[in-house]
Amino acid sequence: MIELRGVTKYYQHVPAVVALDLNVKRGEIVGIIGHNGAGKTTTLKMILGLISPTGGEVRVMGHDMTHDSARVKRFVGYLPEESSLYETMTVTEYLLFFAELYRIPKREALARIETLLSSLDLAERNRFTGELSKGMKRKVAIARALLHDPPILILDEPSSGLDPLTSIFIINYLRRLKEEGKTILMSAHNLFHVEHLCDRVAIMKSGRLLVYDDMQTIRRKLGKSEYEVVFYADVPLDYPREAGNYVFRTTSLSQLAALLGHISENGWALVNLAVRESALEEIYVQLMGA
Repeated sequence: MIELRGVTKYYQHVPAVVALDLNVKRGEIVGIIGHNGAGKTTTLKMILGLISPTGGEVRVMGHDMTHDSARVKRFVGYLPEESSLYETMTVTEYLLFFAELYRIPKREALARIETLLSSLDLAERNRFTGELSKGMKRKVAIARALLHDPPILILDEPSSGLDPLTSIFIINYLRRLKEEGKTILMSAHNLFHVEHLCDRVAIMKSGRLLVYDDMQTIRRKLGKSEYEVVFYADVPLDYPREAGNYVFRTTSLSQLAALLGHISENGWALVNLAVRESALEEIYVQLMGA
């Protein structure tokens, strides 16, 4: 659905994106993460055809965005990081205005607006957009991006600055859109959401792509596994105790195997054995050198 090959973007002589190869398959959610200035928004804007790459090739649905962006844009919905709305319009008026830009017949547009606002749990159809909370405005902006029922969504920080409940609602809503067959590319700073929502994650630093893979592979290649053994023994041992049991934590498989051998040989009771994988946040901090 989306493919970037050797894409580079310079602003004057300053590189914003360097030799970027990226692909997004049909029906998946891909998250782009990185520090401010890493090139995330520049990458999204090149995919949208809003800016042209200095070098390389951007293709969406098989079309070259440098030469054929106008034809492709009708298949893409875009949610910018800042959702500026026309504050003197009601929610319905605002969405009808954009429906006209997409040349959607009014009757069809009203039905589409009703469906979208219901699915977004937004009842304030006749309120002025300037009177809405930030979370409600974000929902209106999402409805605007979905008005023409595009197969591809490009989202720049979809849950940024929202209260926890609204943020969780939007993340769950994106899951539903994926189930409906949408292809979603999003940038985000909330690494927990990216980790638990996205099929694949792209990590960028200073315009370059450091990692692009699914979370299981990223953890295997870059993360660490911590093992926790909880056991009971009726003899004094040099391990921390919690609630009457001994607790041992390690990242070493050899240490884990040695302790489990001692527990078995001495007839001690194994209460629990747990494995904790590295979170995306830990891997990200490691890659950023912070």
